[in-house]
Amino acid sequence: MSGDHTSSAVSARVRSVEAFLESRGLLDDGEIDRRIDEFLAGGSPVNGARIAARAWVDPGFAERLLADANSAIRELGLTMAGGLQEQRLKVVANTVDEHNVVVCTLCSCYPIALLGPSPGWYKSEAYRSRVVRDPRGVLREFGVELPDRTRISVWDASAESRYMVVPRRPAGTEDLPEEQLAGLVTRKGLIGTAVV
Repeated sequence: MSGDHTSSAVSARVRSVEAFLESRGLLDDGEIDRRIDEFLAGGSPVNGARIAARAWVDPGFAERLLADANSAIRELGLTMAGGLQEQRLKVVANTVDEHNVVVCTLCSCYPIALLGPSPGWYKSEAYRSRVVRDPRGVLREFGVELPDRTRISVWDASAESRYMVVPRRPAGTEDLPEEQLAGLVTRKGLIGTAVV
């Protein structure tokens, strides 16, 4: 791993394991850093927006996406295999009756490949703890007012699983092409803290 990591005992142990794996030929020198850099370079909210827009215009894709997101996103040339192991992606869709929101209560697990680096508020302890206890109140703070009859589902990411929300398609967009629809989708919408 590049850089000065001597201030952390954990970093020193990680570097030791990395050096051991390199010495055994299981990793090339600097391979982990290169893979992380490649993964981060490809991550952008544009990827998630493309997925949502395709789901809006292609009911078959939407069905495949909700059933097996990892397979469906490959149709768009995307993958969740940015690290050494492919992460499981679960995509949920907002409807009139249900609004979905994503969190990682333990840390800040997040689909970087599809949404880009996570926003600071997503990593904050305040968001991580409160959205589970009071999702309606937290969403209100983001400017999202939902009818009382709308159920709110909170999806908790983990080291192995990531979540993404397909927002409801905005009214009056029936004639827009997929590319323009993708331009309407925001990262907050893909997390569930905004409507599109």
